[in-house]
Amino acid sequence: MMTASPPRILIADDEEYILRTLRNVLRDDHYEIQTVSNGQAALDELVAAEFAVFLVDLTLADIDGLRLLTMIRDKGILTETIIFTGRASVSSAVEAIKKGAYDYVTKPIEPNRLNTMILKAIEHHRLATSHRKLERQIETLTSYDNIVGQSAEMVDVYNLIDVVADTTANVVITGESGTGKELVARAVHRKGARGAGPFIAVNCSAFPKEILENELFGHEEGAFTGALKQKAGCFELADQGTLFLDEICEMPLETQAKILRALEERCFRRLGGKNEIEVDVRVISASNMKLEKAVEEKKLREDIYYRLSVVEIELPPLRERTGDLNLLVKQFLQRFNDQNGKLVRAISPEATDILHSYHWPGNVRELKNTIERAVVLCDAEVAQVKHLPKRVVKPNGETFDVQIPLGIKLEEAERELIFHTLEFANNNKTRAAQILGISLKTLHNKLNLYRSLNLYT
Repeated sequence: MMTASPPRILIADDEEYILRTLRNVLRDDHYEIQTVSNGQAALDELVAAEFAVFLVDLTLADIDGLRLLTMIRDKGILTETIIFTGRASVSSAVEAIKKGAYDYVTKPIEPNRLNTMILKAIEHHRLATSHRKLERQIETLTSYDNIVGQSAEMVDVYNLIDVVADTTANVVITGESGTGKELVARAVHRKGARGAGPFIAVNCSAFPKEILENELFGHEEGAFTGALKQKAGCFELADQGTLFLDEICEMPLETQAKILRALEERCFRRLGGKNEIEVDVRVISASNMKLEKAVEEKKLREDIYYRLSVVEIELPPLRERTGDLNLLVKQFLQRFNDQNGKLVRAISPEATDILHSYHWPGNVRELKNTIERAVVLCDAEVAQVKHLPKRVVKPNGETFDVQIPLGIKLEEAERELIFHTLEFANNNKTRAAQILGISLKTLHNKLNLYRSLNLYT
């Protein structure tokens, strides 16, 4: 039976006799003790290994205890820090607790008090470590192959991916722009038998007809002016893997016919070529419009529709899965903090209310760009409303009609306007206050007055 390893304690003090005394005091309490004589050495040890407790002198010569606390927090190091300080510096020790220290002791150190404090700190560290592990487990439950979301709508998508991934069926993914169609396509590819093969993506709306066919099928040397050498197309490059055709409804009808033949015959010719090239390719296509509608509008051939849409995965817009918004914000904060060397840990409650009330026409892509902007502009730990784009804070064209009878008193008209605005903003008071052009405090004061008069519940 395995036994738990003893708790590890790191001690940092530039006075050797203090280190020696503490080693003697703690030696018989089944701890693993390590000592260093300066702040940099302590930081190096904390980065390299996990310590349940960190005992540190507040006044180390190279890096003082307060700065060490900030560095430990910024690096996300889990350890409980206990500060040593002289009686004249108790105020600094209290400041250290505000910065995240577990507690402090004054010199000369009382062994019994220190031992009691260490035992409590070790238990606190154990709980903090368990909490972090739980958070990481939750993170794995709220994402699926780089797709973030735990709403019922997204769970349905994940289940469908699991069902179709190991089949040979062609898949079409539909959803508004910015909902993550390519992410889903990549998930289907990676989780299937072709996961080790190539994944080749083509945006069908990005090229005119002639260039698109060249991208898809390649060409032989001399096939046209400028064709100085042979080029393999995306069908050929995707052999034994997956070809992702994004915005399939934007593909010219003539090109759709050639795609259909390649799918049915499993072979094609390069432009200017005579030889048939055989390929084994699974096609995943995507569109921001329903394929049935595209067929009706003659944007998609009916025969290729039936060939491509064996299974359809429909992605919900962000406004229909706002329960995932906080998860997405957290992921984007972490990503853009890392990319920009920032430490924006959260979005303010007021800004969060605005994010939840906005309709997100650009879906997850627009949210990602919004959070990136907030991280770049924010110079503190919490991003505020001022860091959000104006289009999100005050969307263009946001209007509604309020009918107020002629002769109504001014205070009654104001009350009606406030109630209608709250209804328009889905009772989001922050949003309503912004539309009305008043502070949130003013709105709350008026609502409290209406409650007192039994005019608002």
